[in-house]
Amino acid sequence: MGTAEGNLGAVGRSGTTSELLSERIAPGILPKVLGPFDMVAIFVAIVLFANQASVIQAAGPAGFVYWILGFITFLIPGAIVTGQLGLMFPGEGSIYVWTHKALGTFWGFFAGFCAWWPGILVMIATSDLIVTMLQFLNSSWLQQPWQQGVVILAVIWFSTGLSILRFRVTQNMVNVVFVVYGAAIAAVGLAGLAWLLGGHPAANDFSPSAFSLNSSNATFYGLVILALLGIEVPLNMGVEVKDRRAITSYLFWGSIVVMAAYLLLTWGAMVVVPQKDANSTTAILQAVQISLGSGVSTVVTLILIAFFLFNTTVYNYSFARLLFVSGLDRRLPGAMARVNRNKVPHIAVITQAVITTVITLVTFIGFSGNPNLSTQVYLVLQAAVTVIWCLSMVILFVDVLIIRNKFPTEFKREQLVPNGVFVAASIFGAVASAAGIWVTLTGSWNPALIANGPWLLVVGGVTVASLVVAVVVYFLGPSRRSQAAQSSA
Repeated sequence: MGTAEGNLGAVGRSGTTSELLSERIAPGILPKVLGPFDMVAIFVAIVLFANQASVIQAAGPAGFVYWILGFITFLIPGAIVTGQLGLMFPGEGSIYVWTHKALGTFWGFFAGFCAWWPGILVMIATSDLIVTMLQFLNSSWLQQPWQQGVVILAVIWFSTGLSILRFRVTQNMVNVVFVVYGAAIAAVGLAGLAWLLGGHPAANDFSPSAFSLNSSNATFYGLVILALLGIEVPLNMGVEVKDRRAITSYLFWGSIVVMAAYLLLTWGAMVVVPQKDANSTTAILQAVQISLGSGVSTVVTLILIAFFLFNTTVYNYSFARLLFVSGLDRRLPGAMARVNRNKVPHIAVITQAVITTVITLVTFIGFSGNPNLSTQVYLVLQAAVTVIWCLSMVILFVDVLIIRNKFPTEFKREQLVPNGVFVAASIFGAVASAAGIWVTLTGSWNPALIANGPWLLVVGGVTVASLVVAVVVYFLGPSRRSQAAQSSA
């Protein structure tokens, strides 16, 4: 097994140079295996959650307006900024590296943590979605929270096993599921088309007034931002990209796929399923079942189960890279920098699995008396993900403006769009991220299950506790202890 622990001395403790130790060492440890198609598949796995179209169903046709606003104010600006930073500094760790360049050691670690922690919560949420999909197939399955917890643990550890295989093997499987996932999304759009061609009227009101935005549906903007988070995640594996052109390719084609798919999924569900009858998680499956029959809906459901299984795997291996580079830089124990014989950071992957196992055991087995626990946990985790991840995105949009001034030569060499577009993208993206935080904290995603007051306390509490952990881990990390020892010597 390989490790870079022996080389983590003075440079890893410096914190004063703009180049991280991981930027020099990681390319020699990890193989270059990712091409453009791989990057698009990873991007879609991270960003495109088909069930988010079910959630947006509750907004009615106004959901289409929120989608378009999200594309314009967040997804596209995020793609521009990520492309620029990824071409300038294509190191392992994406926002961790970029924020270190812009703001220094502490903020680099803090931004990296804010980008990493949501991945941990999402691994539980995606596993929880598999529980929901299984219950759609048979409502009598997995009624007890402990049963749901067992399934979630099985998914997490299966994804862990896949994540420590040779990366090319795992990615080939992800690519196959990505293609099949596209067929399932097309089936939802086909359900809407078949419904209308069959002579049925649209199930919901599509008059102009139904597209209006107001305070009662403003929280859906936060849900749209949640659905679009993850633009930078494929570049957590920046040194594993074979061709730098893959960076701009995945951002361009991946964004087009995501935008088209979300609009198609929302349209298919909204044409077929009346808003009052739409399930906030499975409305897209309801649409297929109503329009195309239970047989087709079963196949689509099984595809979604496979997708979320491999989606959990993608989250596992891509977010483990943030622990890996933090280990190389001595922000975390050096063991995180170890790789197995497959050249995969297995300790980081297993560490994530252990953390998610503990959270799952406490939540689903420690509080097993609540029949709505599965849905409540999913909502709270996804909301906390939105708040923390949006905070990291605010930092990302600030990074590019600072880096433009600190590294003018490198910026000019890789410049993707005119300066004014960068400024506009940064402002739009930062404001959109901040707005996503605000509407997520102030409006429950399901007031019937969690009222607004408790919602703010629970989601806000999870967020604050997470950020406190980030600060504590930084100041107790190996590099800080080494600096303290040197100062007292």
